[in-house]
Amino acid sequence: MRLCAHLLVVVLLTALTQLGGLAWLAALGFRRRVLAFATIYAALSLGATAAAPALGRVPLPCGGEGPLRMQSWISCLANRRYVAPELKAVAEDLAEDLATRLPGTLTLALDGSFPFLDGFPLLPHLSHDDGRKLDLALFYADATGYLPGATRSPVGYFAFEEGPTDCPKRRFGWRWDLAWAQPLMKPYALEPLRLRAALELLTRDSRMTRIFLEPHLVRRLGASSPKLRFQGCGAARHDDHIHIEI
Repeated sequence: MRLCAHLLVVVLLTALTQLGGLAWLAALGFRRRVLAFATIYAALSLGATAAAPALGRVPLPCGGEGPLRMQSWISCLANRRYVAPELKAVAEDLAEDLATRLPGTLTLALDGSFPFLDGFPLLPHLSHDDGRKLDLALFYADATGYLPGATRSPVGYFAFEEGPTDCPKRRFGWRWDLAWAQPLMKPYALEPLRLRAALELLTRDSRMTRIFLEPHLVRRLGASSPKLRFQGCGAARHDDHIHIEI
């Protein structure tokens, strides 16, 4: 029974953080297991920031004074901030261009990929497994104007912008509505000026191959480009974030 419990912990930690399962296995030999796990996991995560670039992935910043950073420390702690160097350059260029065009703009990244191994899934995403995909948070405002660094959801996801869709209602699948959670989200409005500027810059970037955004938001923002795609009814909704690919 205890072995099954440890195996379950290893599977869950591996699925959520990639390195957590290995840290838990290493911690089993210590009396103060939780402390040992935290120490080993921290060491592995720090080691990943040094080792991942040699294998083709680099971390996005978790803080600092620049115009680009991760939205949540959860993504940083869970090693979900790694992308290919080319994609990091795209995100940095976007953030700097937006901050130049619209001073005070802060571009927030959500999930990238894990630090190692192409094909290793980043749940619940269906495609973030090679460092070439990145989710960006939407921009928001309240009655006072643009809110730098603010999102409606604590993790940037799941605060959906309602609009018409041709997708049928399904009891099971990845296209969650999470209607029960929507009243808990902050009542911010989309900030269209920065969203339109971001889409313009991204669609004009020759490095971009696909951008997923829900069609009703594309129409609402008046955007148009062959790179702007609908992810399909079988995937998660994309009216709470922008998905970009190189």
